[in-house]
Amino acid sequence: MKPTIDKVAWIHVVEGRLLGARSKGKEVYYIPGGKREPGETDRETLIREIEEELSVKIKPETISSIGTFEAQAHGKSEGVMVRMACYTADFEGELRPASEIEELLWLGYHDKNRVSPVSQIIFDQLHEMKLLF
Repeated sequence: MKPTIDKVAWIHVVEGRLLGARSKGKEVYYIPGGKREPGETDRETLIREIEEELSVKIKPETISSIGTFEAQAHGKSEGVMVRMACYTADFEGELRPASEIEELLWLGYHDKNRVSPVSQIIFDQLHEMKLLF
């Protein structure tokens, strides 16, 4: 069985652009979110990670699944996969980078080559759904 990194991500699209984040010292952008801690649900992981990374509070009653996506993990050895459960949700507060996040950027479909392989699959899905331009 292939090793799999289990992640949860927040899909936040505004006017055809997806919110992306870049960690300090990295070049690739990713969809905000992160790895679950032992015993955490997807919802708990999403709420915790987004507050840690983006300084905003997810409104739990608005969380909605958009799908789960899997691909080769960026920067990991061949065969290490990442599985990303993706959710939309409303939030309170002002978006600003925190923790290991150096930059936030609104990404369009033309930025697909600037993100990880699993994010590229998500970009394609959002583009097919006419959400990402």
